[in-house]
Amino acid sequence: MPSAPPTEWFSTWFDSPYYHRLYRERNHEEARAFLGQLLRHVRPRPGARLLDLACGKGRHALYLSEQGYDVTGVDLSAESIRYARQFAHEHLHFYEHDMREPLPTGSFDLVLNLFTSFGYFEQETDNVVALRNAAAALRPGGKLIIDFMNTRLTLRELVAHETKQIDHTTFQLYRHFQNGFIVKEIRFRDDEQQEQYFEERVRALSREQFEEYFQIAGLRLMTIWGDYQLRPFEPESSPRMIFVLKK
Repeated sequence: MPSAPPTEWFSTWFDSPYYHRLYRERNHEEARAFLGQLLRHVRPRPGARLLDLACGKGRHALYLSEQGYDVTGVDLSAESIRYARQFAHEHLHFYEHDMREPLPTGSFDLVLNLFTSFGYFEQETDNVVALRNAAAALRPGGKLIIDFMNTRLTLRELVAHETKQIDHTTFQLYRHFQNGFIVKEIRFRDDEQQEQYFEERVRALSREQFEEYFQIAGLRLMTIWGDYQLRPFEPESSPRMIFVLKK
């Protein structure tokens, strides 16, 4: 009998309550300020259809809907979508969805893929598939925004080991570069004092690799910002690569 395919790291980690415990201190005010900046620059028309691709627990999709847009959020994590649906209403919908599959609804004026929610797949071709699906969900002339780490700077400043104490959980975080991926190993004891191990793997994509993907997917690169204040991208010093693409 053929062996079962290996479990992808994100299919278990994102559904774990410890994922949300580890990252609960993320700066949501900074994220909302960033989204506000984006909307002022991209200027979707009133009532435009927006897609939050890899929406997590829906906080950012909720903010976008509060600005008067019709918003759909999709995410692979069943637990995150279950949580997000408490916010749903006539102009805010959430679906469990793998971005490697064609998107169930369209067409959108703006697709957002934010906070390094790309490059998780073991097969590099899946990145192109995901981008093609995002492009297919856009109306002609619609825009896609991809917010990714500046890989060059991230690798240069990679912290090999870090300890985080959150409530009664001590997380040991180990980071390294392996086979084209930036890997974060996450070790801790759960609430029953059992040893737990998870990992995150994000492909160390360069600007040049992204541009190849965009060309294959039929997307035109309009600009690249380098941080959440939307300053121009500087390869050696910018913390982010925020790509603005047009169909």
